[in-house]
Amino acid sequence: QVQLRESGGGSVQAGGSLRLSCAGSEGTFSNYAMGWFRHAPGNEREYVAAISIRGDYRYYADSVKGRFTISRDNAKNTLYLRMNRLNAEDTAVYSCAGGWVRSVHTVPPSSAYDLWGQGTQVTVSS
Repeated sequence: QVQLRESGGGSVQAGGSLRLSCAGSEGTFSNYAMGWFRHAPGNEREYVAAISIRGDYRYYADSVKGRFTISRDNAKNTLYLRMNRLNAEDTAVYSCAGGWVRSVHTVPPSSAYDLWGQGTQVTVSS
C-alpha cells in the first residue's frame, strides 16, 4: 500500500507563498488520483485541490482557485501544492490523499479518498 508523507508547511506572512510536497512510497503512486485537503480548528475538512493520474484534469475549491496550483511528478512519486497570496483563512493542517478512480483523466469525490498522509501545518499571519 502506498504511504504518503507531507512536507513544506510552516509559518508565512499574509501575501506570501509556500509549496507543499507529498512523497509517496514506491509502487503504486501513479495508480491513484491525488488530492489535498485542509482542516482548520472549528471547521470541517475542506477538499482543496485534486489532480488526475495523468495530470490532465485538476479540481480546485472556489476558496483557492487562482491562488493554488496542484501538480504531480509520477516519476518521483511526488505531489505538490503551490500556494500563492496566502491569507489567514488558509491557516490549517494540510493533508495529501490518494483515491482510486476508473479513469486516468478524472478525480474522485472527496469521500472516495482512502490513502492519507499525516498532515503538515500551515500558519498564515496577518
